[in-house]
Amino acid sequence: MKLWDKGTSVDKRIEEFTVGRDRELDVFLAPFDILGTMAHITMLESVGLLEKSELDVLLLELKSLYKNSLGENFKIEDGIEDVHSQVELMLTRKLGDVGKKVHSGRSRNDQVLLDLKLYTRHRIEELVKAIDKLFIVLQQKSEEQKSVLIPGYTHLQVAMPSSFGVWFGAFAESLADDLLLMQAAWRTANQNPLGTAAGYGSSFPLNRTMTTELLGFEDLNYNVGYAQMARGKMERTVAYAMSSVAQTIGKLAVDGCLFTSQNFGFLKLPDELTTGSSIMPHKKNPDVFELLRAHCNKLQALPESIGMITANLPTGYFRDLQLIKEVFMPAFDELLDCLEIATFAIENIDVKTDVMEDNKYKLAFSVEEVNKLVLSGVPFRDAYKQVGLAIEAGQFETDYQVNHTHEGSVGNLCNDKIERKKNKIIKEFGFEKVTEVIQNLLK
Repeated sequence: MKLWDKGTSVDKRIEEFTVGRDRELDVFLAPFDILGTMAHITMLESVGLLEKSELDVLLLELKSLYKNSLGENFKIEDGIEDVHSQVELMLTRKLGDVGKKVHSGRSRNDQVLLDLKLYTRHRIEELVKAIDKLFIVLQQKSEEQKSVLIPGYTHLQVAMPSSFGVWFGAFAESLADDLLLMQAAWRTANQNPLGTAAGYGSSFPLNRTMTTELLGFEDLNYNVGYAQMARGKMERTVAYAMSSVAQTIGKLAVDGCLFTSQNFGFLKLPDELTTGSSIMPHKKNPDVFELLRAHCNKLQALPESIGMITANLPTGYFRDLQLIKEVFMPAFDELLDCLEIATFAIENIDVKTDVMEDNKYKLAFSVEEVNKLVLSGVPFRDAYKQVGLAIEAGQFETDYQVNHTHEGSVGNLCNDKIERKKNKIIKEFGFEKVTEVIQNLLK
């Protein structure tokens, strides 16, 4: 079944090539296609394009289909082009001609736009919850280890004393900034394209504000042409937010690889979180961090992949846009896996508490000694020279103490303020409102 079928056969090779992976991926869009159809027909009845009795039987059947679509039994049958065709076919089989009325005022173009936006909203909520879990674990570790000093590096050379409190906490605050980008992505996705049809509107008296409210969107894509132009732009915006999260996790993974190596020895993964070698019996490899690094590098390329698909397209719909699904939809599961594994690894990682007792890190305290001289009245440039000459002469001494008090430093991490910042961002998504509206639609 094809919604555009007019009795002409399509060559099988062409059909397979043009359908691509749509049937496979559209299974995941099914619940959202059904929700969109429920909102659309509710609106159609309100403007006189459906009878109340027709709406009632359609909604009853769609609620049944929705439950079915959440399980593993929902399939797009052989010969059916996509999820939109499958849902309409199932309604028509069960209800006859009334099932054929659900497409009035819609195109597959605004259907897929809507499905993808509803799907994206759902997946962003999952990502935000997973980001929050990693954030919490990082802050817990930061507080637990806030007094344990480690060397900080610039140019991969020992620079100044830092701490595990700073190190763990830095990644937590990075995730808070990533959530700001994710919020922008959410707001881009949370605009209703339904009723824009093929990008040129409809002569039916549609009430697009009504479907916006029924589906819990924050606003509409008003201009019918822009709604279609936004295909690919929305996905790329979300991909930028995902790539920012991936960058944070990837940098955490790089440090994890370094810090668990024998040359650093700051961290240790439990044996059950490592892998071995087929030839070297002593090996305990941090494959978890290496694969996190690789997955996150791959995810950071996602915006460019989407951008290249859409780079030279004029306004209007083109079949090129279909390929975006193939790189966009699987990326959510990939990033979720990275977040969950990173959380598990950080929860279970062991910290070495005597790192800075090693004499090779002694010079990391040189700035502390300069600052002590300055606080005693010596001009900074003279203090810097005095300590530098002592180092050159092999006479540098330190008490290995660090006294930082300003906001965000070793002695004043401000984790509570970072947590408040993160909580404020998450609250502004308004997930509860969307959940409530969807539940009302399904009642």
